[in-house]
Amino acid sequence: MASLLGAVCLLFFCAACVNEDELDNTPQGNFEALWKIMDEHYCFFEEKQQVLGVDWQQIHEKYQVRIDGKMTKAQLFEVLADMLSELRDGHVNLTAAHDFARNWSWYENYPANFSDTLLRRYMGTDYKIASGLQYRIFDDNIGYIRYESFSDGIGEGNLDEVLLHMALCQGIIVDIRNNGGGDLTNAELLAARFCQEKTLVGYLKHKTGAGHADFSSPEPHYLEPSSNLRWHKPVCVLTNRHVFSAANEFAMYMQTLPGVLLVGDHTGGGGGLPFSASLPNGWVVRFSAVPTFNAQGQSIEFGIEPDYRVMMLEEDFAKGKDTMIEFARRLLAE
Repeated sequence: MASLLGAVCLLFFCAACVNEDELDNTPQGNFEALWKIMDEHYCFFEEKQQVLGVDWQQIHEKYQVRIDGKMTKAQLFEVLADMLSELRDGHVNLTAAHDFARNWSWYENYPANFSDTLLRRYMGTDYKIASGLQYRIFDDNIGYIRYESFSDGIGEGNLDEVLLHMALCQGIIVDIRNNGGGDLTNAELLAARFCQEKTLVGYLKHKTGAGHADFSSPEPHYLEPSSNLRWHKPVCVLTNRHVFSAANEFAMYMQTLPGVLLVGDHTGGGGGLPFSASLPNGWVVRFSAVPTFNAQGQSIEFGIEPDYRVMMLEEDFAKGKDTMIEFARRLLAE
């Protein structure tokens, strides 16, 4: 975590320099400020160019002609939001008092692969709750842990109690479907319970200049095993397209560990640590600032492929069965 903190601190210094430009609080001034903040500090221009064909200079020309000195704040917000949406990044947002610009294309146009109705059937009403974790043991002696959001805190004591309760289980299913992220500390805390030795789980870089390719050398990121109770038997992690940000990182951590398999759909991505800066009019832009990569050095901005690609089937739903849970149960039973 020290390297992550150092990268974020460096970004804070760089963003402060942007604010010192003191561009006018006019439609044109705010447009130029936003474009420049992103141009100098956004971390995925090369990936977006390669995969999506994004040319940030051309985008400036495309949207600059829509700026008018007499436009309302609502009209300006719409233009700025449209410009940011070209990046198709769930970590890129613009916040004003009247609206919040966001891009959810990373999951909106894909199958949900999750059902609250089926989850209630599997969980029943007598499941246990340990802070942000919901858990129970299925009839086939497979443990099941549901973590809806890494924004919901967990403690070492919570994890000790959950794993102790499941000590005699044959395996554990960790369901992070629809987990849009949150606190990366919680993701590391949980992953450490399945880690048996210090493990390289990925890399990060930080910006060293204003150029789109100005980055430091990759800095390794290691996961340390918990000094508390750890799980040594097989694990399946359930994923879908709505797994994003810290949940995407958790999937990356878990996929590097022996005895852990990812089951479900490709994750939604979100491989950049976010940072925020202000425009002259006070609106706040959040953007991906520190890119992260898996242990093989590959970007995880566009998501992570599971070990077993499993989609929810309508015929299973009609029978009251969750295709992904049932697949994982069979894997763990083997």
